[in-house]
Amino acid sequence: MKITESTFSKGSIFLTQFPFTNLEQSKIRPVVVISYNGTYGDVTVMAISSVTSRRDLSQIIILSPADAEFSETGLKRESCILVHRIATIKKDRLFYHLGNLAQRYLDDIDKLVLHNFEIGSEEKQKQQIIPYGKQSVDAGDIFSVIKVLRSDWLTTGPKVPEFEEIFAHFVNAKYAVAVSSGTAALHTAMYALRIGPGDEVIIPPITFAATANCVVFQGGTPVFADVEPDTLLLDPVQVEAKITPHTKAIIAVDYAGQACDYDALRSIAERHGLFLVADACHALGGSYKGRKVGSLADLNIFSFHPVKHITTGEGGMITTDDSKLAERMRIFRNHGITRDPKMFTVNHSPFTNAQRTTDNGQRTTPSWYYEMLDLGYNYRLTDVQCALGLSQLKKLDGWIARRREIAHLYDQAFQDNPRINPLSVNDEVLHPYHLYVVRLDLDGTGLDRSIVFRKLRKAGIGVNVHYIPVYLHPFYQKRFHTKVGLCPNAEAAYEQIISLPMYPSLLEKEQSFIIESIGKMVS
Repeated sequence: MKITESTFSKGSIFLTQFPFTNLEQSKIRPVVVISYNGTYGDVTVMAISSVTSRRDLSQIIILSPADAEFSETGLKRESCILVHRIATIKKDRLFYHLGNLAQRYLDDIDKLVLHNFEIGSEEKQKQQIIPYGKQSVDAGDIFSVIKVLRSDWLTTGPKVPEFEEIFAHFVNAKYAVAVSSGTAALHTAMYALRIGPGDEVIIPPITFAATANCVVFQGGTPVFADVEPDTLLLDPVQVEAKITPHTKAIIAVDYAGQACDYDALRSIAERHGLFLVADACHALGGSYKGRKVGSLADLNIFSFHPVKHITTGEGGMITTDDSKLAERMRIFRNHGITRDPKMFTVNHSPFTNAQRTTDNGQRTTPSWYYEMLDLGYNYRLTDVQCALGLSQLKKLDGWIARRREIAHLYDQAFQDNPRINPLSVNDEVLHPYHLYVVRLDLDGTGLDRSIVFRKLRKAGIGVNVHYIPVYLHPFYQKRFHTKVGLCPNAEAAYEQIISLPMYPSLLEKEQSFIIESIGKMVS
């Protein structure tokens, strides 16, 4: 990691340490603490003595007089270690001096990760529950956002196309269109495909409601095709059985992160003249037969909600190789408005001042002019969010490696327990594990999934259930007259599935506690 201005933010204390390493596992951890006290103020750099025992941790960090407002009682005791002050230097000379310190104290700095230790009460900082998912935000992310906040552009600025270009390259797509959420991405995709009243779109029932809602937003009808029982992915055989003359598109959901059978789905789509859409909100960083998720369908949908692989707070992206679809989506996300003169219908405008004549006699459009070509939405993603997304994307590969490591430990722990069954994984995919889902076989135990769920929650383990089959929600039963029995595989799975905690910063001791707890309940 190159230390630049992005290492710092005002009033923060940063501790560098090896990732995924706790104190019990490491005898010596060379670290550096930096206290940055203002935009133009001095920067106090302190080096940490090597930690050789837990006794060293009983020492309280005493900051320089300039930082007196941070009392020793405000620091978490487990983060307090003995330090000695190195230097106080002006901001413009910081990076030279810090570079020397980094060389001296951190032999392999690119393998280190920054953690921001918050200053607050013990009660606030105490972890109450192990969540099923959690974002990872470090000092570099924070400064990337701060840098944009200090710039001239907070939205519709240069960070948006930069994020789109780098994201498209990452997933091997030609174009990427950033929008305000994963739901907005789905809706924008349906608009781009001109889904409307009378059109049917085939989707799986095991997904979040937005996958179906986006079709309804456009006046279309979602048609539910059942899932494969071992993967809970859309079953191509069931898809083909649901096709009618009104079918216009298929939305495949990469449930939990595993890519669907896109070769089979593409074959069906081409035979029937249908669009293929990948709801890849769970699958960023995954692949199918060596091809990256994001390049597998006509339109590919991603979400940047905090529990996803990377976050922009809220946010979404659509990738495609079709330039016309990309342009249509960019207009839709901005109220249906364009400023591109090539798309203007100004010659038909009733307003004579919509054009002007230049000195050489040519007709041109004034810079203030724009046209609303269609009814669109404000689905724009801000530069602030795109800056966070760009920073997060740099760490994605490492986070996916950690997710896969966690999944492997779960797999090993459950392999001899016939009552805890992880979902099957296709050998031809790289699974990035947004979720880790198991099916509980509780026959003869006197338990049901709800009892196990409540007991795990009571133990401090934030399990969840993904998802209630969409067509069983009251809205769909009333609007589209859907009923129990429509998709038997999905309904059977819903009674058994439970999602266990899965995120890169999940500690080994936390995962061991999860495995031990569910193993005792379900045996």
